[in-house]
Amino acid sequence: MRKKLEFRVDERVKLFSKLNNELSNVIELAVLEILDSLKENNKILIYGNGGSATQSSHFSAELVNRFYKNRPPINSISLTTDIANLTSIANDISYNSVFSRQIDMLGRKGDISIGITTSGTSKNVLKALKISKQKGLKTIALCGDNKKHLVDMKTDIIISVNTDDVPLIQEIHLFILHFIAEQLEELMFNE
Repeated sequence: MRKKLEFRVDERVKLFSKLNNELSNVIELAVLEILDSLKENNKILIYGNGGSATQSSHFSAELVNRFYKNRPPINSISLTTDIANLTSIANDISYNSVFSRQIDMLGRKGDISIGITTSGTSKNVLKALKISKQKGLKTIALCGDNKKHLVDMKTDIIISVNTDDVPLIQEIHLFILHFIAEQLEELMFNE
């Protein structure tokens, strides 16, 4: 068991080192893009499936409520939390439309659309990012190794974790979302 634990820790250390060396500019760009949008009274729409769905809810709650500081809320909506919308859209239209339909209603030019897909191939996330681009939202995607579809559709910012290990991708995504929340809080409410 100890050897397995050491292996798992080493995996994470290597990925965090890559994050620090290879993705720091991309993450900084994402923070600044979101900050610019929020300064113009726009909002963040965030979504994903399974574990990524809970991460989008988690991230949005930290923005609306607080991360480290007691401060005014940051305008963010997780598209994964309204069970009536999700199930009616999935039933009446298609599961592939559960996020794009909500973006079509809520999204405005200048808003930020953040799609989380560990596989890089989640049809409902890709469709939501496509609709977001059509409506003039800035698009950010968090994914694993496979970013081909996101590149092909010209996603504005792609934060790609260099592995296909889903639990590991999710751990790194959570760290990235926490870092973004921390930076937004600091930059918007620096005292």
